[in-house]
Formats: sequence, structure tokens, C-alpha cells
Amino acid sequence: MNDSVVSRGDNKVVLYGTRMCPYCVAARRLLESLEIGYENIPVDGDRQLRQHMETISGRHTVPQIWVGDTHVGGYTELQQLASTGQLETLLQGASA
Repeated sequence: MNDSVVSRGDNKVVLYGTRMCPYCVAARRLLESLEIGYENIPVDGDRQLRQHMETISGRHTVPQIWVGDTHVGGYTELQQLASTGQLETLLQGASA
């Protein structure tokens, strides 16, 4: 698992998730396969941190992913951005 923040371009990636959630695992694997560093924030067993994630994202599911100040959403949205090339645009600091 990549817990370091090694961003590409101007925007860092932050992932709130759990250790065992299949979508969280898939999101981390996708980021790692693309060699995109990210900050992994585990919310397992931390009710306060999970509530914070829900407050800032407006969603209760994991993972919740940000690129810079842009809330991407979950794994499905991340994968879609990656497959269309828009993730790279976000990483470089422009909006998708």
C-alpha cells in the first residue's frame, strides 16, 4: 500500500477508505498501477474520521477520493477519469 504523498503535477491525491473494501483496494491498485502517489486515510474503526469524510464529501460510502481540491468521488469515477485521460488533467492542476 502506498501511504506516501508523491503527487504528479500540482495536485495531490487523497483517498479515504478502509483496508478491506474491494473498491478501496481497486482504487489503490489503480493509482499504484498508474504510478500516482496518494495519501491513504484509513477510516476503519474511526467514527470521527469517517464522519469528517462524510461531511466533506456528502457521501457515506468508501472510497472517497480527491485530486487537489476536486472531489472525484469513488472508484468508479476515478477509473472513468483515468480511462478518458481526465485524471492526468486534474493532476496537472486544470479541471476536468
